[in-house]
Amino acid sequence: MEKHTAIITGASQGLGKAIALELVKQGTDLILVALPQSGLLYLGNFLERNFTVKVLCIEADLTQMDAVDFIFNRVSEHDMVPNILVNNAGLGNWDWFSDKSLHFYKMQIDLNITNTVCLTRMFLENRSELQSYILNVGSLAARFIVPKKQVYGATKSFISYFTNCLRLEMAHTNISVSLLSPGGINTRPELLEQNQQLTGFARLTILDPDKVARMAVKGMFEKKRHIVPGWANILLLYLDYIIPLRFQEMIIRKRLKSFLGDKRLVP
Repeated sequence: MEKHTAIITGASQGLGKAIALELVKQGTDLILVALPQSGLLYLGNFLERNFTVKVLCIEADLTQMDAVDFIFNRVSEHDMVPNILVNNAGLGNWDWFSDKSLHFYKMQIDLNITNTVCLTRMFLENRSELQSYILNVGSLAARFIVPKKQVYGATKSFISYFTNCLRLEMAHTNISVSLLSPGGINTRPELLEQNQQLTGFARLTILDPDKVARMAVKGMFEKKRHIVPGWANILLLYLDYIIPLRFQEMIIRKRLKSFLGDKRLVP
């Protein structure tokens, strides 16, 4: 049986942590990347104590220009050669466009887009000769027009396009490229509280990170092109194909108007 080694970004909490736990159960060595003082070292120590795997923790700010070089230098110093890359790190928000600063949007684009592209490029240069896997974490927000997620959704649209193109380029190699498009995930206490206020079908689209992680890892190893966790989210994608855009916009306006009570959503 092949021994896998995985790089996981945004690994200290939420979906990244859940994917790390899912992979470690299968005996995968881990290279975990997250911000300093985010609980990463505690997680790494826990995994090494409880599983027969090697865990390298790298604390880095992925919005910095030298972060990618720093990561792969550390990986080389520890004689680890990855064959799995999980591009999970990302920055979301729920704000009107004019309410966030230029600095915030630059940081969001750098983390969600630039970091993913650069890490993927370096991974291709430094991966092992084993069957390799790239899992890029996108979002269903990339497929729908959602006010207050304008830049975040656009970055995830980029990830979707980038992943699909890269998968075609890698089609005749031993590198499988997959896109994970989850809906809402209960990754933080404030999100859990917010999501619990949802009712009906909207609440069915929200999943816990451990469930998303199981589906993501399974789909990645099955070399699936597109992994959409949860039947409700899959149904939303089908509806996106058949409902005209103008009707989608009417539904979104009505839903957000009742939820937020903001006059900026009124036509």
